[in-house]
Amino acid sequence: MSKLNRDILCLIFEELRNDNNTLYTCISINKTCCEIIIPLLWNNPWKFLRDDWERRKKKLLNVIISHLSDKSKNNLSQHLDLLTNSYKKPLFDYISFCRHLNLNEILKVINTINDKDNISIIKSEIFELFINGNTKYTHLSIPKQFDYPIHHISGAERCFSGIEYFYCGTSINNDILVGLIEICKLIKKLNLNIETNNNNYKIIELIKAQKKISSISLLTELYSKNFDESFCQVLENSLIKHVNTIKYFKITKRLTTKILSSFVNLKGLELDGSSHDMEWNCLSNLSLPFLQILKARRVPINILTYLIENTNGFLFEIKIDYIRHDEVENKKIIQVIYQNCPNLRFLKLLFRNCNISELENLLVYCKYLDGLYLIINNVDDAFDWDNLFKTLAKSSPKNLFKFKFGFHSLYRNIKLESLELFFNNWKGRHPMILQFSQANNMKPFTDLIEKYKAEGVIKTYYNNWHFEWF
Repeated sequence: MSKLNRDILCLIFEELRNDNNTLYTCISINKTCCEIIIPLLWNNPWKFLRDDWERRKKKLLNVIISHLSDKSKNNLSQHLDLLTNSYKKPLFDYISFCRHLNLNEILKVINTINDKDNISIIKSEIFELFINGNTKYTHLSIPKQFDYPIHHISGAERCFSGIEYFYCGTSINNDILVGLIEICKLIKKLNLNIETNNNNYKIIELIKAQKKISSISLLTELYSKNFDESFCQVLENSLIKHVNTIKYFKITKRLTTKILSSFVNLKGLELDGSSHDMEWNCLSNLSLPFLQILKARRVPINILTYLIENTNGFLFEIKIDYIRHDEVENKKIIQVIYQNCPNLRFLKLLFRNCNISELENLLVYCKYLDGLYLIINNVDDAFDWDNLFKTLAKSSPKNLFKFKFGFHSLYRNIKLESLELFFNNWKGRHPMILQFSQANNMKPFTDLIEKYKAEGVIKTYYNNWHFEWF
């Protein structure tokens, strides 16, 4: 490690930027590694927080306070007991490395202080610490009902002039929005949470002020309904200016227009049918020839079948979740995928036992596949694991070595002999990455899995629902 030059180390750690455990481990190697890793960790420190991790929030608050000037600390000490302990100046200016300004997470950190009477004082000091003339952000997230005038803080124009990602609710404070419209002209990724009332029509001006939007997400709260139809229509029509540049689109509510058919260069589409008001007329006769990524939740299989049929073979990622379908529909969707997606690299799909021959065809025709996530619909004990594992070992393309198995029933009947057969037949191939989604009674398999890890058949193994990627 010591013989690697700084540029090589930068490339290595950049590849590990989302693996915080490894980065934390490497910090102590030497000074050079530390200087490279700290900016990576602090680029977006909020991603390491969770709602129930109060200890982390308080620890982060202490680090933030340590950055305050002596004047600010003196100001706070007059009102709060927060500064009874001495805060040493940190070795690094961590705030200067931050490029993601998530005001919702900052508020959560601040709210760990149990002093409601003086909370506004600490808010002011911390907001002015983050918004200054030296830090330039690329990501900005504003929570619902946020009303602090961040656009008036000295240095705000420089901080926000390079914003590329912006998230807010459609009832965003008018003064803040007007201020940001004047500053933010380079937004590429816009995520809007559509609210049921009090929508701010000036969001249309924000959209029109941008030079090149490439990603749009129109989001809703789960199971929300009764939206302002007139606002949604105006909002969707305002995207007309950007139809040639929009490459990614996500929707979790019913569209009021046919704007989706105008996105002629769309490469990524994410559909979520969790909303009660979701209809699928907007997808009728829709052709997306350049589509590369399709993610769908609770979307009827016949709709997805039609969408895939009307692509030109560029799809390399398909994820289909939370939609039960019968054996005929399952057969049809598998056929459509291998007939129209020769460049497929990742597939997540519910699988019916009776369609093992169609799965084998998919493995043969989709020769670039390297990740397969099968949701097993074993509603009884009849699922033929032997046949599935034999087919995977026999017909998987050479690139395929990442497997995950999920389940649609509480009873998860995997035979030890079937799994051992799979491992034996996999010998001599690329060591597999194997995952199960919290399968029951996996303890008897632990020794078997460890044995084949030692033999080099298995590289890594997880039993966890939350690991979506390998």
